[in-house]
Amino acid sequence: MASIQTSSLLSCSSLSSRKTINAAIHVPKLPRFDVSLPKIRTIKKAEELKPRLPEKNTQLHDYIDEQQHSANSDALVQLYAILEAVADRVEMHNNIGEQRDNWNTLLLNSINMITLTATTMAGVAATCGAGAPLLALKLSSALLFSAATGMLLIMNKIQPSQLTEEQRNACRLFRNLQSEIETTIALGNPNEDDVKGAMMRVLALDKAFPLPLLGGAMLEKFPEKFEPAVWWPSKVGEGKGKSQRMGKRNGWSEELEMEMREVIEVVKRKDSEDYERLGNIALKINKSLAIAGPLLTGIAAAGSAFVGNDSWLSLVPLMAGSLGAVVNSFEHGGQVGMVFEMYRASGGFFKMLETCVESTLEEEDLERRENGELFEMKMALKLGRSVSQLRELASKSASYRMEGVFEIDEFASKLF
Repeated sequence: MASIQTSSLLSCSSLSSRKTINAAIHVPKLPRFDVSLPKIRTIKKAEELKPRLPEKNTQLHDYIDEQQHSANSDALVQLYAILEAVADRVEMHNNIGEQRDNWNTLLLNSINMITLTATTMAGVAATCGAGAPLLALKLSSALLFSAATGMLLIMNKIQPSQLTEEQRNACRLFRNLQSEIETTIALGNPNEDDVKGAMMRVLALDKAFPLPLLGGAMLEKFPEKFEPAVWWPSKVGEGKGKSQRMGKRNGWSEELEMEMREVIEVVKRKDSEDYERLGNIALKINKSLAIAGPLLTGIAAAGSAFVGNDSWLSLVPLMAGSLGAVVNSFEHGGQVGMVFEMYRASGGFFKMLETCVESTLEEEDLERRENGELFEMKMALKLGRSVSQLRELASKSASYRMEGVFEIDEFASKLF
């Protein structure tokens, strides 16, 4: 019994000790914590950042964009069509210029050879006796002089050297227009004004440099008075496109306007007057030579009938034929007609500058003008100067003009 009690006590103590040990290692439950990770910020697309318009406004905006895009695309297609026509004209004027330069060389050499051959025959006929050989030489000389006279009349009428210079100028100006159209296309967003301006310039160039020689389309080679060439539209300011706006006054100021006016006054007083004077001199020389050449060969043709009569009249065809060859060589070999056309084109260039500046300054809305600083730079480049040199020229012109006015006022005060 005692052993049984002892074992029961031990079991009870062991159970109690187990209980105490279990209680010692018991871990209480931790409270739950809500852990939330930060959300990653996403980059919204450009379309999502735009303010959402109502459906009707969005449709209207899309319609306006579509109309502007179609208008720009139409203008771009038209500019490409004009560009193709301009490129074709460049090639055409270049080829015709080379052809007419060949005319000048071939006609000059042919007429001189005919004239000198007829003069030689007249000289041989003057030394041989009477008979059939004399008659044959006289007739041959007269026919050759007559042929040279007719060819000279045609050559002096059309002036091949002047025609060649016209085609050179036309080719150069069409190339200039071609590069401007290419620049407009490269800048993008051409409009209807660009198309109209290009069309007007093409038509003005076609009128200034016609290709036909018959039907009254050819330019007058011997006008009564020297006049500069005109190859620009009547309204220079049209079709220039959008101006590059810089500043509130678009780059213009009163000082710049006065500078442009002074530059144009200098061009009028000096360059335009010089080229007009030189052009009139070249015109008079060309007229005189164009009359003298056929007149001398005609006199030689008539004088061939008196060859072999043992008189001083035998010298007439010899002297007239030799002088005719000299005059023809000086006129067409020296290309006096080309020189006249060169002066005419140079005078037209300065006339175009005057017209461009005057039409620009007449525009009261400064925002519709071309940018002032850009306009000044273009003027300086066209006149072969830097911007600082152009400003210096304008300031000197203004000071000299004011000194001249003061001198006139002083003279008038002394006189009265």
